[in-house]
Amino acid sequence: MKCPFCSHPETQVVETRVAEDGGFVRRRRQCGACDKRFTTYERPEVALPAIVKKDGRRIDYDRSKLKGSFSLALRKRPVSIDTVEQAIEQVEDKLRSLGAREVQTRLIGDLVMAELQKLDKVAYIRYASVYRSFEDIDQFKTLVDEVRK
Repeated sequence: MKCPFCSHPETQVVETRVAEDGGFVRRRRQCGACDKRFTTYERPEVALPAIVKKDGRRIDYDRSKLKGSFSLALRKRPVSIDTVEQAIEQVEDKLRSLGAREVQTRLIGDLVMAELQKLDKVAYIRYASVYRSFEDIDQFKTLVDEVRK
């Protein structure tokens, strides 16, 4: 593994951890040249379903888009990166378990909302307000009231 800081081609694995659900392996590595440490994640590559957009276009699944959605909703919230990775794994596991060749973007949005609701209520409301395209403050208030219950 090449060092992301100095591009030295040799790094050493310092620590290895398997995720609680066994879905991925987290490795701490140290560069042999600059001695900086970084983390890598190793997961099996299994084909995920194609995504059908609202306008009917079909695109390949892109993990970075899912990660971006979580990051935006959880911006400046006290949720660890490892916890976010586990939530993304949960969404991907559910997508794999469907066994479908294609899924609607709406299903992915619902899965993300379910994970965010478990992680952080503020992030859940942030995501829901955009995902559900709230038109007025009453819709927002209704969601906040639901979360409080």
